[in-house]
Amino acid sequence: MITGKNYIGNQLSANGSKTYRTFDPKLNIENDHTFFEASVEEIEKAVVLASQAFKVFKNTSGTKKAEFLNAIADEIVALDDILIKIYISETGLPEGRAKGERGRTIGQLRAFANLVSEGSWVEATIDTANLDRTPIPKQDIRKMLVPLGPVVVFGASNFPLAYSTAGGDTAAAFAAGCPVIVKSHPMHAGTGELIASAIHKAAQKTEMPNGVFSNLNSAGIEVGVQLVKHPNIKAVGFTGSIRGGRALFDLASQRPEPIPVFAEMGSVNPVILLPEATKNQGEVLAKTYAKSITLGTGQFCTNPGLIIGIKGEPLNDFINVLSNEIVKIEPSCMLHPNIIGNYERNKTTALQQHGLSVIAEYDQDVAVNYARQTVTAVEGKTFLENPTLHQEVFGPFSMVVQCENAEELETIISNLEGQLTGTILAEDKEVSKYSSIIEALQNRVGRIIFNGVPTGVEVCPAMLHGGPYPASTDSRFTAVGIHSIKRWVRPFSYQSWPNDLLPDELKNENPLDISRLVNGKQTNKSI
Repeated sequence: MITGKNYIGNQLSANGSKTYRTFDPKLNIENDHTFFEASVEEIEKAVVLASQAFKVFKNTSGTKKAEFLNAIADEIVALDDILIKIYISETGLPEGRAKGERGRTIGQLRAFANLVSEGSWVEATIDTANLDRTPIPKQDIRKMLVPLGPVVVFGASNFPLAYSTAGGDTAAAFAAGCPVIVKSHPMHAGTGELIASAIHKAAQKTEMPNGVFSNLNSAGIEVGVQLVKHPNIKAVGFTGSIRGGRALFDLASQRPEPIPVFAEMGSVNPVILLPEATKNQGEVLAKTYAKSITLGTGQFCTNPGLIIGIKGEPLNDFINVLSNEIVKIEPSCMLHPNIIGNYERNKTTALQQHGLSVIAEYDQDVAVNYARQTVTAVEGKTFLENPTLHQEVFGPFSMVVQCENAEELETIISNLEGQLTGTILAEDKEVSKYSSIIEALQNRVGRIIFNGVPTGVEVCPAMLHGGPYPASTDSRFTAVGIHSIKRWVRPFSYQSWPNDLLPDELKNENPLDISRLVNGKQTNKSI
């Protein structure tokens, strides 16, 4: 069922000479399938096909796009156990995680299907003419969101399904009317090909244009670089490291025609422990955070890598409980030898910094590619003076910053880089006393959490998964939920156009029965 070939539109192709295999981190062996990296010619063909498909796909009705998205979900379900088996063999993650992520992927596809089937997402806005207006007549002007064009999506290492081949970026781009070329992640190329086969089947069943989707294999950066530089690519979606996301952002901005790169990158997701909560709930919170830090071996973009509190016995007690609890948790397997290699290097870099001390580390023997969870502590002043301590250590690692007072805590928050999330752990009556701290945190994050954990990103319309740079390259957009469709569109206006030549979304009679802003009032009525 896995061929190792590239999907170039509706054809399988393996013209390149470079090959590679995926790796089973739990068994510490290479998997059986060999994958062919896409050649220059295959990349060019995929982009040409996507450009041709765009001419048709951009005008495809919401109903037809919904059929396509639902068909992809159906085909993923039909892959059944083979998908779960390959997923596990390429990630070392357990079956429950595989099935949960599959469910999330299917849910995202169906949510976008519902969105485009209803149709109001295009934000149709109509200002009718008033030619009798003086001194200048008012022209008829109508606006809606239209797709950008072919999109490149880079698969994520830590989410082989929900953030990869048919993940949120791809689903949102399809919903917008943009063909997608996926640069498959080399760590889970088999999972990627299976999902690509599902998209291919769905495209054929729903009669989508050839080139609406391609899946390109790549072990290195060359394929991604060529795709981003290609003049017919109009936008990029990426989930991964700051280094990778920034490289793509710079590459796209240097093109003769710069294009947007929507990258979701690094985050330490600061957690603020306020004094009363630390005193009254410290033990419970410490146990909760021991689990959150180690969840999924810390391989979440929302892992709580930074805990900040004010010095005193309650914070000391919290640290002691956290230290005792976290070493009780059995370590688990990381995604790949490269991932655990980076974890160990970044952890070592952090531990070499002056003033940082280890307060807990799992010290028993572990299997190959299993990560030892580590918690460290540092004084607030030392943390402020050393930017290296602010950087993410991707894995089961967290740092407790001990502040002298609330003023130092606020200063630390204000000097953090942009983050995906920030969490406030507080008693209800305590919050008003620290409003400046909460406001400072709000300025640094995309989502603020009260008395919870940052791990776990609900897929719903109100979710904001993004934040100030470097959490993401554009804090105005989310990478999760139906509003992520806005990354792949642009506003477009028609002035004084004949009614019968307008798209259905803007016609007087409102044949799609969508909600529109007509002369300043939201309505479904015809004009």
